[in-house]
Amino acid sequence: MTSMTLSITTEPNPILHKKGADLTPADLKSVKIKKLIDDMTETMYKSDGVGIAAPQVGVSIMLCVIAKQFATTKEDLILINPVWEKKSVLKTTDTEGCLSVPGIFGEVKRYKKIKVQALDKNGARIEFLANNFFARIVQHEIDHLNGVLFIEKAKNLHSDGRAL
Repeated sequence: MTSMTLSITTEPNPILHKKGADLTPADLKSVKIKKLIDDMTETMYKSDGVGIAAPQVGVSIMLCVIAKQFATTKEDLILINPVWEKKSVLKTTDTEGCLSVPGIFGEVKRYKKIKVQALDKNGARIEFLANNFFARIVQHEIDHLNGVLFIEKAKNLHSDGRAL
């Protein structure tokens, strides 16, 4: 099964503002979902992304991929039906961008430390702590799964250094 680059769904598009459907363990065994995970991973790397969520490729389901170099794991992190909770009251503000909102950046405040629960690509339950930039990526991607774009939370939106 060869993977292919998918086209990125960009704002404005209603799918980016809709909560994705949960996946069942049976769904994860399907060739369709396995191929989607491979295609999303390839698309993320070809687009220089650090993570990608299924709605960003036009599929409204609770699935996202985070690049291994940012996930601090040996392979790309696949999160199915993920949820998170804050593990610290500390928040940090940093500049974010998004493949679905090309050329736009803004300052977003996010929790520094979170606990994540999800299923992996095989349907096994996983739980882990994420800190700092890794925690920011997870929160950004899970926002996508819940129909929220970073531009809805960001301050000082800008493109090419100019305020919008």
